[in-house]
Amino acid sequence: MRKYFNFALLILVCIFVPTSQAEDQIELRGTTVVGNRELPKVLYIVPWKKANADNLMGNPVANLVGDSLAPIDRDVFRREVAYYDRLSARKAVDPIPAE
Repeated sequence: MRKYFNFALLILVCIFVPTSQAEDQIELRGTTVVGNRELPKVLYIVPWKKANADNLMGNPVANLVGDSLAPIDRDVFRREVAYYDRLSARKAVDPIPAE
C-alpha cells in the first residue's frame, strides 16, 4: 500500500511542478513586419550625382584642421588684440541696459 501511495505522490508532483514553472514565464510580443509580398526583396542604390575625383584628392589633414594651425601675421594679430581690448573696456564702462 505504501508503494502505491509513493507512486501516486510522485505522479502528482510531476504533474503540478511544470505547471507552477510555466506560470513564471513572461510572454513577449514579437515584431510584426507588414509589406507586399509581390515586391522584390532587393534594394537598388542609384547615385543621383557623379562624384568629382578632384574633390577627393588633396590633403585631408589640412581640410580637417582648417585655418586653426595656419601661420598668422604679427601686425594683424596685434590689431585684433587692441580692438578686443578697446571693445571689452567700452562694455565694462557702458553696459547694455536690460529691457
